[in-house]
Amino acid sequence: HSSVLASCLCGSASCLLSSCCPSTYNSTISRLAFSFLLLLGTLVSVIMILPGMEENLKKIPGFCMDATSISGQVNCDVIVGYKSVYRMCFAMTCFFFLFSLIMIRVRSSKDPRASIQNGFWFFKFLVLVGITVGAFFIPDGTFNTVWYYFGMVGSFIFIIIQLILLVDFAHSWNQSWLEKAEDGNSKCWYAALLSFTIIHYALAFAAVVLFYVFYTQPSDCTEHKVFISLNLIFCIIASIVAILPKVQEAQPTSGLLQASLISLYTMYVTWSAMTNNPNRQCNPSLLSLIQSSSPTPAPGPASPTPAPANIQWWDAQGIVGLVIFLFCTLYASIRSSNNAQVNKLMQTEEGQGLTTNIEEATSEDGVRRAVDNEEEGVTYSYSFFHFCLCLASLYIMMTLTNWYQPNSNYQFMQTTMPAVWVKISSSWLGLAIYLWTLLAPLVLPDRDFS
Repeated sequence: HSSVLASCLCGSASCLLSSCCPSTYNSTISRLAFSFLLLLGTLVSVIMILPGMEENLKKIPGFCMDATSISGQVNCDVIVGYKSVYRMCFAMTCFFFLFSLIMIRVRSSKDPRASIQNGFWFFKFLVLVGITVGAFFIPDGTFNTVWYYFGMVGSFIFIIIQLILLVDFAHSWNQSWLEKAEDGNSKCWYAALLSFTIIHYALAFAAVVLFYVFYTQPSDCTEHKVFISLNLIFCIIASIVAILPKVQEAQPTSGLLQASLISLYTMYVTWSAMTNNPNRQCNPSLLSLIQSSSPTPAPGPASPTPAPANIQWWDAQGIVGLVIFLFCTLYASIRSSNNAQVNKLMQTEEGQGLTTNIEEATSEDGVRRAVDNEEEGVTYSYSFFHFCLCLASLYIMMTLTNWYQPNSNYQFMQTTMPAVWVKISSSWLGLAIYLWTLLAPLVLPDRDFS
């Protein structure tokens, strides 16, 4: 593997301009390379909202003031980081959406467009840089408001995709450790599975307790009480269904490990949703440097005031969201799953795309070379992969700005209830999809879900 990778990354400029790597490894390397571009854009976005960076961003000519779209004085300290992240992520979204369109219906490596997918990296980078530079010249107008709602819709879908990837990861994890338990030292592997399952459930239960303590009030916060209670009930139902005898018979590798991980992720999404409630009585996590805070806040939505010079966008749920995003992005780039239902949802082939039979790929001179296993058909949908990265760009945009948006005169940032409902509804839909993966073989017995 290392010799093939080295040949792809050699000093030859042709590797940057064409598809010089064998196709088998391109299926992985290409996904990793595109994911690297996404992570690079994410890093740039993070840098743009670091405290103190607004002083440098305000030096961009005309970036803070736009007399044609904003009346009155603009609080640049608040808006400049927000605008920068939105434009950076707009550029990444356009870049991946363009490739998603270009790669529609690419069936095999014989398609000329496959070489675009697996090569020409230097030019791809230039295209991304060009779109980014152009994005910073977009006038405000209704752009920020419209793009905010695009971000909400895209993030809703990406949260579902993250849950699907976590289901697949837990499935592969459980299957791998069960196989090792059957090969030998079964007590050790079963104990490890049980330990992680208990840890996941313990963290999820602890989260529920903390939610009731910090995000509810005896005479207020009815929505939060409903959200927490419903998701707790739904997670218990999913856990029970996962170990039903008929479900176990149809899917022997399903179990509490997957259910516990999904329960923990559901509690994270619930927490993330509650941190966007504009009612400070129900949401102690409102960013105090963006919205005003007082020792004894009045009930109801807080009355925001202009922010101080250094804007702090970070909070705990945003950091956790970034960690989950990084994990899911990396896993989506290297995954090779045997879960047929997840493969159908993610438009990938079973257990292909990451490895090849090296022993059968040795040439006469003794040099091992990879074999093109995509001549008859690609191992994953190029178009759908780019669409997922497109949605990931929107998710990053919303996460880095905490789903906040500026008020009508751009004087302060505010959070809204629609963001809360988008996140909560995505958690419900995600749980429904997980339950479907468990019950589908029973509901549709004539179809092959193996």
